[in-house]
Amino acid sequence: MKHIRPLVATTLLIVFCSFLTPPKKIKVWMIGDSTMCVYGPERSPLTGWGMPFAMFFDSTVTVDNRARGGRSTRTFISENRWQPVADSLQEGDYLLIQFGHNDEAKEEKYKDRYTTPEDYRRNLVRFIAGARNKKAFPVLITPVSRMRFDKDGKALETHVEYSAIVMEVAKEQNVPVIDLDRKSRELMQKLGPDASRLLFMQLEPGEHPFYPEGSKDNTHFNELGARKMAEIVLAEIRAQRLELADRVVVRTAAK
Repeated sequence: MKHIRPLVATTLLIVFCSFLTPPKKIKVWMIGDSTMCVYGPERSPLTGWGMPFAMFFDSTVTVDNRARGGRSTRTFISENRWQPVADSLQEGDYLLIQFGHNDEAKEEKYKDRYTTPEDYRRNLVRFIAGARNKKAFPVLITPVSRMRFDKDGKALETHVEYSAIVMEVAKEQNVPVIDLDRKSRELMQKLGPDASRLLFMQLEPGEHPFYPEGSKDNTHFNELGARKMAEIVLAEIRAQRLELADRVVVRTAAK
């Protein structure tokens, strides 16, 4: 009995100290396109959803947003933007992957961005493998929806083929996937055609000094739209019970 008591006390002390040990500091790496990337103040109110997303975490998380406008999976790799990320990943880091807008662009003026569905699939697998090789956690994200409604006010799918590939790769590779395409479209359907414009870079001529000719952009977000997209991603991180959810700052109501 005398030998048991010290053993119990030691065990309890170890358990207690484990609760006091702060979580390891990690990085959340973001790779993707213009809907996710960081913009300077001179382009305000244009906002990538990765900008407000970075503000939701506690001090154990650093967000490194490497997304760039106009990039597809292919050009992100060919411009040597992926390799520095792959080399820098550490055990326990997260890699959020959202491409598709530029990969699927078949128009002549965007031909330098286009990525075939087969290559898009291979590139996503490459990103996943690179993260896993460093014991980091890859998370796939379908390309956020563009704003497009039919004459009856139904929000239309704008990334049918490439979003499907993301979902397929996630299943095949057994990685978490956030269907931002579907979730953002559901939000727009709820808001309707008129109110959905409040999320995007929709400006009348003379309305904003940085855009004197106005803007009719159904792809890129203003501050409100970017925050709404970031909130969707955060909600899905929580719903899927990723460890990253434990690092989201919980604000208490002011008394």
